[in-house]
Amino acid sequence: MASVPRQTDDAAEGDEVLSEGLDAGHGSLVDLSGWLRFSPPWLLSALLHLFVVLVLGLWLVSGKSDKPLVLDVQYAEDVGDQLLEDPLDLEMDNLLEEVDEQTLSVTPLPPVDDPIAAPELSLVAPNPTFSTFSSNADQVGVALTGREPGMKAVLLKAYGGTESTERAVLDGLKWLERNQKKNGSWSLKGPYTDGGTTENVEAATAMALLAFQGAGYTHKDSAGTEFYGVVRDGWERLLQSQDDSGNFFRGSGFNHALYTQAQCTIALCELYAMTRDEELQGSAQKAVDYCVKTQSESGGWRYIPREGADTSVTGWFVMALKSAQMAGLDVPSETFYKAGLYLDAVARNQGSHYAYQKRDSPSLSMTAEGLLCRQYLGWRHDDDRLRRGVYYLLENRPSWSTGKRDVYYWYYATQVLHHMEGEEWTKWNNVTRQLIPEHQVRSGREKGSWDTNIDQRHGRTGGRLYTTCLSLYILEVYYRHLPIYQQGLLSGF
Repeated sequence: MASVPRQTDDAAEGDEVLSEGLDAGHGSLVDLSGWLRFSPPWLLSALLHLFVVLVLGLWLVSGKSDKPLVLDVQYAEDVGDQLLEDPLDLEMDNLLEEVDEQTLSVTPLPPVDDPIAAPELSLVAPNPTFSTFSSNADQVGVALTGREPGMKAVLLKAYGGTESTERAVLDGLKWLERNQKKNGSWSLKGPYTDGGTTENVEAATAMALLAFQGAGYTHKDSAGTEFYGVVRDGWERLLQSQDDSGNFFRGSGFNHALYTQAQCTIALCELYAMTRDEELQGSAQKAVDYCVKTQSESGGWRYIPREGADTSVTGWFVMALKSAQMAGLDVPSETFYKAGLYLDAVARNQGSHYAYQKRDSPSLSMTAEGLLCRQYLGWRHDDDRLRRGVYYLLENRPSWSTGKRDVYYWYYATQVLHHMEGEEWTKWNNVTRQLIPEHQVRSGREKGSWDTNIDQRHGRTGGRLYTTCLSLYILEVYYRHLPIYQQGLLSGF
């Protein structure tokens, strides 16, 4: 016969206490100490853990941090001391607004062939092999949204911008503001020191406006933004230079004509994309049409419409037409296709390096410009030709050494590396974010500018406004255009 285990004395005593408590209180546990004393250990442990979980949950729900956005400093190697030793608080001078919530979509976006383009409406093209892009897009492509205040703060943090870089941008824009003429234009030759050797009012004005727009400033005062009057006056002057064909150039130097057209077109298409100002649409489309008509048979552009080609001028036109595409303006696909054929003709080392013209050897600046064009024309992030070209650029990071100062090269290479993101971008950015602000003029009449010593190849010809604008474009890269491939911050969205 199976035996029944005998109840222990402690257990029996516990039952007795519980029974007495229920009898006395009609169901209430009046003898709490006795109940706790004789309850099973697992029950007490469960109650304790439940209490801890409830307390932690209430603490997490009610917690709120009011700390400002702070960036960690990463020091560049062998390029001098970091400019700031204190924590980098991006709330200085009200430049950046506090980000209260995530500004990116949390819904996965469908894959697209061209993430920077506005939505398309296919039309019948004159040549049925190609399609055209419609100007009737409902929204702007995402490439310029990084200039908006909330996104600007997020992208600065994500891609390594610092208080030093933003202070340098602000000082540079203030220098441009001080040197704007009463009629709204800028000059390549002065009134500042170290002016360029040739005057070109339209190019100077377009370059200055690109610097303001790259930091998010437009001619609209809806947010009461600083510099809006500067941008407004600049555009009132520049639009007066455009003729009925869409051409902006009014100077005498024949080698400036198409450079000027491309720069003005980039600036105008960006402004239209950023503001959707309907008064700009017609002028922007005329500028784009003129760019298309001036393309040479080889697929590139040079000094004279439809005659010759070089990689330097062609790069500016590819960017102008991509800016138009971002704004939803009409750009024939055939124009991009022909530009790709020209790049094939000046490519070297299986497409990883680029020359100025067909007969030339490759150079750093033309390689950077050619690779940027390839990125915008559709080369994939993992394309072996692109990656070999990027490694070549990384082997030639910016340096203040004699003979290596070339802000034109740095400007194009910075964009290429920013689009690559990841380790490649970090290696490049650790140098540029220190080197460029470190050599900005800090006092006196030219405070905020960069003198011509920053570019030993073209600085004296272009002058102080040229070197200052290119330096500003480099420091605005964190938010000026969103990375094409979205390998980092945007990859999960």
